[in-house]
Amino acid sequence: MINKKKNLRQTNITQLISGVFILIALNIIGNFIFTRFDLTAEKRFTLSDATKKLLKSVDDVVFFKIYLEGDFPAGFKKLSRETKEMLDEFRAYNKNIQYEFINPSESSDKNIRNSMYQELYSKGLDPTNLQVKTKQGSSQQIIFPGGIVSYKNKELPLQLLSTQMGTDPESQLNNSSQLLEYNMANVIRKLNSENKKKIAFITGHGELDEKETADILLSLSEYYTVERVTINQQINKLTEHKIIDSTRVHIKNKYDLIIIAKPDSSFSEKDKFIIDQFIMRGGKALWLIDNVFASMDSLKGTDETVAINNSLNLDDMLFKYGVRINYNLIMDMNALPIPIVTGNMGNQPQQTFVPWYYFPLLMPLSAHPVVKNLNAIKTEFISSMDTVGNSEIKKTILLTSSKYSRIVNTPAIITLDILRKTLPPQMFNRPFLPVAILMEGEFSSLFKNRMPEEILNSREIGFVEKSKLNKQIVIADGDIIKNQFNTAKNYPYPLGYDRYTRQRFGNKDFIMNAIDYLCDDNGLILSRTKEISMRLLDKNKVEENRLAIQFANIAIPIAFIIVFGFVQFFLRKRRYR
Repeated sequence: MINKKKNLRQTNITQLISGVFILIALNIIGNFIFTRFDLTAEKRFTLSDATKKLLKSVDDVVFFKIYLEGDFPAGFKKLSRETKEMLDEFRAYNKNIQYEFINPSESSDKNIRNSMYQELYSKGLDPTNLQVKTKQGSSQQIIFPGGIVSYKNKELPLQLLSTQMGTDPESQLNNSSQLLEYNMANVIRKLNSENKKKIAFITGHGELDEKETADILLSLSEYYTVERVTINQQINKLTEHKIIDSTRVHIKNKYDLIIIAKPDSSFSEKDKFIIDQFIMRGGKALWLIDNVFASMDSLKGTDETVAINNSLNLDDMLFKYGVRINYNLIMDMNALPIPIVTGNMGNQPQQTFVPWYYFPLLMPLSAHPVVKNLNAIKTEFISSMDTVGNSEIKKTILLTSSKYSRIVNTPAIITLDILRKTLPPQMFNRPFLPVAILMEGEFSSLFKNRMPEEILNSREIGFVEKSKLNKQIVIADGDIIKNQFNTAKNYPYPLGYDRYTRQRFGNKDFIMNAIDYLCDDNGLILSRTKEISMRLLDKNKVEENRLAIQFANIAIPIAFIIVFGFVQFFLRKRRYR
């Protein structure tokens, strides 16, 4: 018996020492070999390769001030916890990632709280007004679901809450969790970017002016170098020409991306050639084209106007690349409301908001990273599109009309009388009409087999008949990028904000995502495709079986531990008696 106890003690000591040595060895190995295991079904804690590469490039402290601390509803507490977990994951790859969670409503002094709210709003954070239930009834609570990120004396806002019209709060919070990696990594990328990529807004064909694009220009200038360029048939406006010797000239693009935003006059063949060669040399293009001219200004003082075709001489070029913008207008039952006068009370006109079918609200349905989880996008007098031509070009439909839409061929009379009528749903029988298309692949030049020998062989022109892998996005509405403008106070409204309904739509996020996707060579934006499944409890069943669920979650684990303790006690008693 004594020998038996002695052997048992020696065995226990040996196991303890072995365990300690194994732990020490694992820690030593861990210092040289970095490995993390993600056991979640959706790999929610597995960062993309682009994010890991970005984090390795950070050589100074990136400090996140997250304003999601306080007494919130469960959904926002979950978002706060997942934000912390994602920051911890970032920190595992780079110790320069640091953070602090702050409660902006912590002070009991109302003036201090309001001062904090004003400061956060001025830095670009959007507040959310919550209705919180209390014992006395309900109360309003202002929260800022976001943060301020600083790096090397620069700082940018970080929005954590992704809102979508027609989506329940739980889904919005889940979507926000899906976008955490991209939103955080994207802010770091913009802060860490030393050599900004260059963007050119093409002018000279009646494109939107600086006031009409003021908000997107301001947003883009934080991350890109933005210029306005008038081609005016000058061959070197988009490219740089460097003479190497008497027979060779090196030609490269001056810009990474060009934006053609709502031109209203025809492009010359020479301007088209310059744009075409820019694309053939790897330049990206974002086209925002109105093939039909129609304006709400034409309806002022009258009840009707005529929508006419807008010939821009771009049809053959876009067709060659792979899309066609049709000469028509889309009417959609899911439309932006506009105010109309429905009567008078005293001397004051009474206004009512009625959906204007010619202003479709586009609900992004695609899982593509450019549009995934975006809010509704407002449009004005938009046309339908088709994919055509080269099957080697990959074409992805980014935006469509709703299930209840129809086509009006132009020329057409547009009248406000339809606002006073109830149109039957049967009229809206052309669902999901494409209005924005992404094209990816090797594009062929419009001018292939069309150029004379002297131009083909000219070293100054350096004609390229086919591009390498490239990307373009074509949108059949120029007003998507146009902000409204307050002429009385001389400042632009945010892109996507409607001054009549006072709602903010997803136009700016869509344009910024589109430009990021076109200019992103590292694939960071692909992290927007991450899916996190919602595993929600059935609220009705929870309410019906509340006592049984509470008992199962509290009493059963305690009972199991007690039974396990008794079993262990009797087994040890029998073994050592």
